[in-house]
Amino acid sequence: MKNPSARLVHLLIGKSIVETLVVGALAVFTFITVLPPFFHGWGEVTSTGISGWAVNNASPWERVDVQLFIDGKFVAHGIANQPRPDVATAGWAKDQWHGYSFVVSSRPLGGDENQLHVARVYAMHESGDGSRRSLQLLGEPIAFKMTKDGKLTRLDLVR
Repeated sequence: MKNPSARLVHLLIGKSIVETLVVGALAVFTFITVLPPFFHGWGEVTSTGISGWAVNNASPWERVDVQLFIDGKFVAHGIANQPRPDVATAGWAKDQWHGYSFVVSSRPLGGDENQLHVARVYAMHESGDGSRRSLQLLGEPIAFKMTKDGKLTRLDLVR
C-alpha cells in the first residue's frame, strides 16, 4: 500500500493537469471570441483613387469592411466586395469578391500639387454584438501626390 504522502503528490499532480487544461481552454475561447481576426490586404494608387483587396484569415469567404484615411483623417468607408480574381488564385480567399476601390477627389486633400499625401486602408472588425470595434492596417501606408488635373501619382516612402 502506498504511503499517504505519495498519494497526496499524485492527487496534486492530477489537479495541476486539470487546472492547466481548463486555463488553456479558457485562453483559446477568449482568443477566438474577444480578439479581432487577422486580416491580409494590400492597396495601391490608381489614377483616380486607392484600390486593393482585403481578406479575413479566420473567414476567407466573408466580405471585409474597409476604411480609408488620408493624412490621418477619415475619408471613406466601404466593403471589399469587388472582383479580384488574383486574390482567389493566390489562395488568400475562397472566392474573388474581396476587392475595394475608393475614388479620391481633391476636396478632402487640400494643399498644392506638390504636397505629399499618405493613405492608409484599415479593415474594421466588430465584436461584442457591435459594442467593440477595432481597425487593422492593411498593407503599407500609400504615399501619393495629386496633379492639377486630379490624377493621383504614386510615390515611394523612404523608411
